[in-house]
This record gives sequence, C-alpha cells and structure tokens, in this order.
Amino acid sequence: MEKDIKILFVDDHLLILKGFLSMFKESESFNKINVVIKTSGDEALQTVKNALETDPFDIVFTDLSFNTTTNTIHSGETLIKELKKAAPNLKIGVITGHSETNRIYNVITNLNPLAYILKDSCNLTELNFAIERMLNDEVYYSHIVHQKILKRSIIQISMDEIALQILEELPKHPKIGNLVGHIVNSNGKLLQIRSIEKKLSDLRISLNAQNNTDLVLKAKELGVVD
Repeated sequence: MEKDIKILFVDDHLLILKGFLSMFKESESFNKINVVIKTSGDEALQTVKNALETDPFDIVFTDLSFNTTTNTIHSGETLIKELKKAAPNLKIGVITGHSETNRIYNVITNLNPLAYILKDSCNLTELNFAIERMLNDEVYYSHIVHQKILKRSIIQISMDEIALQILEELPKHPKIGNLVGHIVNSNGKLLQIRSIEKKLSDLRISLNAQNNTDLVLKAKELGVVD
C-alpha cells in the first residue's frame, strides 16, 4: 500500500469493531490505514456521504444484520445498495457471521461485494489480503464462502425442470405416491411413480441427503428452492 487507505467498518456490536481496531493497531500496516467504525447503517451511510467531497473512504466493510429498530437501514444488504448509489467508486466488502449458502449466494449475485469474509475465521492476515485485492478491484471470499458458492453453482447446473418440480411439490404431499399427477416432463406427459422415485434417489445422492425430508432442507439451504 503506497498511500493511506481510509476504511469504514460497520457492525452493531461495538466489541467486534474494537477488535478490528486492535488488529490494525498491532500491525505494521496501521500507520498506512485510517480506520473508522460505526455501529449503524444510518451512521455509516451519512459518514460516507459527508466525506465524499473532502476525504472519501476507499473501502467499507459491513455486517449483514443490524439489531436496531430506530434506524432506517436495517440490514447490510440495504446499506450496500445505498452506498453504491451514494458513492459508486467505493469498494464494498462484507464481514459477517452469516454463512448460510442461500444468503451468501444472494448477496454475491445481487450486490457484487468485492469481499465476503466470515467473522469466525477473520484475522489480520486475511483482512490485509482482502484489502489488497479490493484495491485492485479483485474479489476475495473466505475459503468456506468460496466452497459454498462453488457447490451451489454445481448443483444449480445439475438441476433440471423435473428435479425442481419434485423439490417444490415434495413438502406438500405426505406420500411420494401423491406426487403422481403433479410432475410433468418436457413433452408434457405426467411422470409415473417409478420415474419419480428414481429422480428422488438421484437427488438424494447429489445433495448427500439421508432421506426426503433432509433432501428438501438441503435444497432450501442451498437456495435451489424457496
């Protein structure tokens, strides 16, 4: 880093923010990084706006959940959207405890943060590496995040229309036989019980599910179905 970097950390837990401050104070990079902390999305957005003309922020790291009812910004997703409108050149990353595949996938797909880091594994080495990549407009995801996205993408590709129909209908019917009459193949014909059972078996193997209930839970966790 050749110039001072101005970074804003946003989290509703002050202890976590102080932890970030301590990390950098104990490192050689501290004299090159100006760290600011805010405990709400509203404060963070206003702080970024106020600094635009004089000393703009280079990077904002935000959590995804804010436990507050007194502010207008109730989630990191909303904050990211507002920051992108207010400061298009700002580089935005996520540091959160949310490791649910569907949440990760939706945030990365819809909001395109340059970084997605999990709090449990976050340390100074990882932060410095993420910052370097972000400054070069390169993405950085924690290893677990990367693996979840990769697995989700692979499963998404392997899902055909019949599989999606079965996963959507399965929670509505107590018996597999009741699915007959609800699943239609590409030529418009209804699938019979043997074909449905074969597809279910393949899906359980693909998602490493123990049974059909586990199959639906894993499909929802992956965001394949709602």
